[in-house]
Amino acid sequence: MTWKTRPRSNAQGLAAITVGKGPKMLLVHGVGLQGEAWGAQLDALADSFRVTAMDMPGHGASRCLPTTAVLADYTDAIVAALDTPAVVVGHSFGAMIALDMAIRYPEQVAGVAALNAIYRRDEDAKAGVRARANSLDGVSIVDPTAALERWFGSDPSPERDACRDWLCAVDPEGYRRAYTVFAHEDGPSDQGLQGLRCPALFVTGGRESNSTPLMSTAMAALAPQGKAEIFPSAAHMLPMTHAPQVNVILAQFAQRAFS
Repeated sequence: MTWKTRPRSNAQGLAAITVGKGPKMLLVHGVGLQGEAWGAQLDALADSFRVTAMDMPGHGASRCLPTTAVLADYTDAIVAALDTPAVVVGHSFGAMIALDMAIRYPEQVAGVAALNAIYRRDEDAKAGVRARANSLDGVSIVDPTAALERWFGSDPSPERDACRDWLCAVDPEGYRRAYTVFAHEDGPSDQGLQGLRCPALFVTGGRESNSTPLMSTAMAALAPQGKAEIFPSAAHMLPMTHAPQVNVILAQFAQRAFS
């Protein structure tokens, strides 16, 4: 598909793409991207849901949060822009936000789907992600090559090209602030997962080295209504690279959550 730029609305300083009618589905992307990263989901799910893809704070057309912002500040900013309870779907750092939202704002979340979510990184992974965060100066545009290699390998694709364009266009300071929070978080607490009131879906790829299948299955085992789905051939960007399968799973999950 073509990862085209889409019209946005703005609420509480956050920009969002909204399509469709029906129960609310909120989509939250990962660090360095923007709402269009959910283009395949926006097109496929709008027949059944009112789908909103936010620009995370400091990304796309959304304002930055203060330099002292922590995970809860990203969650609080996005919750403030919600007008009705929603099924919340997050990818990567967006999955951290989605799970934090479900834990701290249960009345606003009918169901939560965490795609490529991290949980208890090993020491090598912690060191790697924190080194990348420490290398960011908030001024320079980050060379996207290493991220694209982790996400897609070396094969060219429209998805890879779109992500390269978004990573090169993101505000360097917004990227630095979000990535720093992402690097120093280690996933939801066990108590938070055990206390989830809503259905919870954890999806990742078999070729994902950072948000591993073991992480998703461990979180699903703790959540009272948790379920894990692993796509063996997928890596980090499965909402883009495996969109048809992701769309089916999300539609089925949301229909159950709203029933």
